[in-house]
Amino acid sequence: MGLSEYILDVDEATFESEVILRSHEVPVVVDFWAPWCGPCRMLSPILERMAIEAGGTFLLAKVNVDDTPALSIRFGIQGIPAVKAFRYGEVAAEFVGAQPESVVKHFIEQLAPSETQQAIEEAMSLLGTRHYHEAETAFREVLDEDEANADAALGLVESLLMRGQGAEALEILEHFPAGTAWAKAERYKPLAELLEEADRKESGSNEDPLEAGLHQSARLIERGNLEAAMDGLLGILREDKNYRGGLVKRVMLALFELLGDQDPRTRKYREELASVLF
Repeated sequence: MGLSEYILDVDEATFESEVILRSHEVPVVVDFWAPWCGPCRMLSPILERMAIEAGGTFLLAKVNVDDTPALSIRFGIQGIPAVKAFRYGEVAAEFVGAQPESVVKHFIEQLAPSETQQAIEEAMSLLGTRHYHEAETAFREVLDEDEANADAALGLVESLLMRGQGAEALEILEHFPAGTAWAKAERYKPLAELLEEADRKESGSNEDPLEAGLHQSARLIERGNLEAAMDGLLGILREDKNYRGGLVKRVMLALFELLGDQDPRTRKYREELASVLF
């Protein structure tokens, strides 16, 4: 622990937990510095004081580049001090060099979430804890106030897909707001389209066996039985790796995106998918 509970000394062993994971809860400002660096000695006290005064609205993580060469390579540190602010596991803002206090203050202020962003973060927390119906309601409330909010639209799509509501998710995806969330939203389209298609079509004896299996997997997704659904999708791929032009693979990838890289189901079925395809 550093000068206060809001200042952390971080190394290569703790970076993932103290910076990447924590940044999903609160902004984490990383100060890449070294003891011999004069400009670092000018900037660090400013950052430390602001972290203490902020009282936890952001955390300051101090990384000594002399002790963490792998982190310096990973984040392309070529000059110090280098400051990078992390949100949701990604670099959201950064600057290099000792800046005037007014510039640093403005940089920190930009990290403070607005009321809308706070509402989105609360909804994301509900989504992450599998309270899908409550998350859906929370995202809708944000969109009622700001219908062009891409982050809220993406969260609503994810909430709907986790509840098997393909038709409405597809409608949102077809008219998705512009923004950085658009690329991720596009990856959900195959899943939304399949769920919507399965809702429209009644199962029957005249269905092709692979099509019947595909629609059964969609219905399993609607019921929340994702493992059985993915087992079914893998079974289709074992019969025909390019069934319906690669739709099955795209649906699997959309499910992985929906579950996230840390979900054990993603890791398990990603390996199985690779073994089937390659």
